[in-house]
Amino acid sequence: MKRKIGTVVTVVIVLTLLVLGIVFGRAALTAEQAATLTILLIVCGCAVAYCFIVGELAQNFSQMDKLWSILPIVYAWIVAIKSGMGLRTAVYALIVTAWGVRLTINFARKGAYSLKFWTGEEDYRWSIVRNNPIFSHKILWTLFDLLFISFYQNALVLAITLPALACMGSSAPFGVWDIVGVTLAIGFLALETVSDEYQWRFHKTKKELQKEGGSLESLPKPYDLGFNTTGPWSRMRHPNYLGEQGIWLSLYLFAIGAGAAQCGVFHWTIAGPLLLVLLFMGSSSLGEKISSGKYSRYRDYIAQVFKYLPLHKFDPDKH
Repeated sequence: MKRKIGTVVTVVIVLTLLVLGIVFGRAALTAEQAATLTILLIVCGCAVAYCFIVGELAQNFSQMDKLWSILPIVYAWIVAIKSGMGLRTAVYALIVTAWGVRLTINFARKGAYSLKFWTGEEDYRWSIVRNNPIFSHKILWTLFDLLFISFYQNALVLAITLPALACMGSSAPFGVWDIVGVTLAIGFLALETVSDEYQWRFHKTKKELQKEGGSLESLPKPYDLGFNTTGPWSRMRHPNYLGEQGIWLSLYLFAIGAGAAQCGVFHWTIAGPLLLVLLFMGSSSLGEKISSGKYSRYRDYIAQVFKYLPLHKFDPDKH
């Protein structure tokens, strides 16, 4: 019950900030920003068409997953180049590039990419979602693919990079807000990198042990649990998600540093990072529902460890 209340409170806070950002952060685009946004929208539109058409033809619905770490790099450098490679937009683009390269490598080692670009390992969650009775009619799944997988996710990926657009044409010097943003983004990037590495090593070792024979319960600790509780995962259920959300919220601080934010902290481009938070709330809930069905001890893990706050360490001997 307490965790459900926490989820509701989080949603209320995020939606409140979203409304405040839109209401108090409205600002007319300059001609330079409008021209750049037009280019970004064209790229985004092409990505939407690609994801939908290729996904439907190949029946592999991870086309957007493959582009998730690549498109923000493209968007960030378009903004940086169109703004004359100013310090703020260039630093923004460099951080996004570091984020994107790391995430692409992590996704590639899971078998997501192939020389046949339309193939590769599909995210396991899509098959589970696809088997939901609500999608019993193919037209409903096709609409979901078009509207959510292809359109909404592409629009969201564009939206999370738009704080860079707010920095265009700014005469404000690179200052405290920018330095704080860079520092936090690097910290969250490190957290995400370490978390994904622990996750990768755990599941790789678990699969190797399972190939040698024996049931999951017969594996040595901590692999007998089936799910990862090593490294940051011993204190947070989703340290990688915390890192991902934290990076984009940190980069929003560049918009404040550029003087684009009104009422001190609000600018309409905050909508992207906040919508990302809502997306990960849904994604984490789906992932935990799947894990609870697969692993008998996962509910104990949920009961002991917070999603994002490292306040408690998981004790496998505690039921």
